Amino acid sequence: MKKKIAALLAGALCLSALAACGGGNDAQSSDANTSDDKTITVGASPTPHAEILNAAKDVLAEEGYTLNVVEFTDYVQPNTALVDGDLDANYFQHIPYLNNFNKENNADLVSAIEMHYEPFGIYPGKTATLEELADGATVAVPNDGSNETRALLLLQDAGLIKLKDGIDPTSDATKLDIVENPKNLDIQEIAAEQLPRSLQDVDLAVINGNYALQADLNAKEDSLITENPEYAKVYVNVVACRNGDENSDKIQALKKALQSDTVKQFIDDTYKGAVVATF
Repeated sequence: MKKKIAALLAGALCLSALAACGGGNDAQSSDANTSDDKTITVGASPTPHAEILNAAKDVLAEEGYTLNVVEFTDYVQPNTALVDGDLDANYFQHIPYLNNFNKENNADLVSAIEMHYEPFGIYPGKTATLEELADGATVAVPNDGSNETRALLLLQDAGLIKLKDGIDPTSDATKLDIVENPKNLDIQEIAAEQLPRSLQDVDLAVINGNYALQADLNAKEDSLITENPEYAKVYVNVVACRNGDENSDKIQALKKALQSDTVKQFIDDTYKGAVVATF
């Protein structure tokens, strides 16, 4: 396992230069790996997940553990690395995405710790308000199943489209499920991590909470409308691990640290409603 982690972290250093220029997916570690017994290696999106993990480091240290955070800039590699045994856990995804990954990849990852949700928002691009949206305007949404469903439901709540009956937050919807589109909106399906960069080219974009934060956007402050909180809670972000590891000493120690008062205070003070703790 040490060799695999070392290879992953070495590759991360090479790829980080590409990420800085907006190219490719990468992983980078904030610490060198130490003893396997007392080191917990967790893959995470940079914002807010890695930041939240780093806020738990001192709490974990008091329990004798070193937390090693490996950052990823996409939604595929963290689960692949976890399946391959290169990570003890990951923290970047919500439960519907995790379920979809397991189904599509014949994997057996499980939710070990429920942490927070990040409200989706509709953000202005070339068009400043929903009222100014013209006929035929372009609207960008994430192109992966569970997040596209979430984005389309938000567009429906905003009165811009109507989806066929039976579409709810647990569905896998695409733009083909739109039955009414009175403004003839051009719905463009784009990789979630590319959405903030797409704002200059589209009229509106529905952006995932973590990628909005990375682009210095706050759903509560900068979006035109945010999703129904009851929908958002369906998409609680979790720490995932391999099935059977959820009761291990490492994961239980991580859970205790992440759900501590210290981390909750960090979330509340840092994200001011753009990340909402569920513990």
